[in-house]
Amino acid sequence: MFNDILKEQAEKSNIELTQKQMEDFTRYYELLVEWNEKMNLTALTDETDVALKHFCDSVLLLKYADIPENSSLIDVGTGAGFPSVPLKIMRPDMKLCLLDSLNKRLVFLKEVVKELNLQNVEIVHSRAEDGAKNPKLREQFDFATSRAVAQLNVLTEYCLPYVKVGGSFLAMKGKYSEEEIANAKCAIKTLGGKTQKVSTYNLADSSERTIINVKKVANTDKKYPRTSAKIKAKPL
Repeated sequence: MFNDILKEQAEKSNIELTQKQMEDFTRYYELLVEWNEKMNLTALTDETDVALKHFCDSVLLLKYADIPENSSLIDVGTGAGFPSVPLKIMRPDMKLCLLDSLNKRLVFLKEVVKELNLQNVEIVHSRAEDGAKNPKLREQFDFATSRAVAQLNVLTEYCLPYVKVGGSFLAMKGKYSEEEIANAKCAIKTLGGKTQKVSTYNLADSSERTIINVKKVANTDKKYPRTSAKIKAKPL
């Protein structure tokens, strides 16, 4: 049963789950598998893979980033809700904004939010570069996060404009790459950020993970983010 597998993987990851959290994660998994048959939400549907690589991996952000009570967080390109929904299950006090460009994913997330009775969750249908120009979203959040596969310099341009001065962009990446972080130095500075901390760790299956904490130290120039085409053609 998924419940048992999740408990095992959480223990291996040194994550403590209450009975309510276990029940919420189990229902989330059931919805994910059910909806994945109708639309492509995730390539991972195996119970162990979802428990470890989606749920535990998302929750481990809380071990490597200090997120104060009642903080606001935007998940840019949230997809099927990772890391934001697992974070909300663990920390109901957090105020969430789930942003994605694909509306059908958001229909799924609305169902998850309703089923799990999650409060203070806003769901926004927008491309990342358009949402960051919206005054209701721009520089409005304590934290932005993303598990997207784009290079850090590109991700920073999409995500840092959402963060208040004093807040942080938390980039969740795979294997640590000194070169990728070095290549993002100019982008981070240009966009008003400063790399504060880089955390590396292994999941229970030994796969490597990196969290890069980019502190927002100055307002982002209004010309950023540029259009997606310009970002791809000429990354900062």
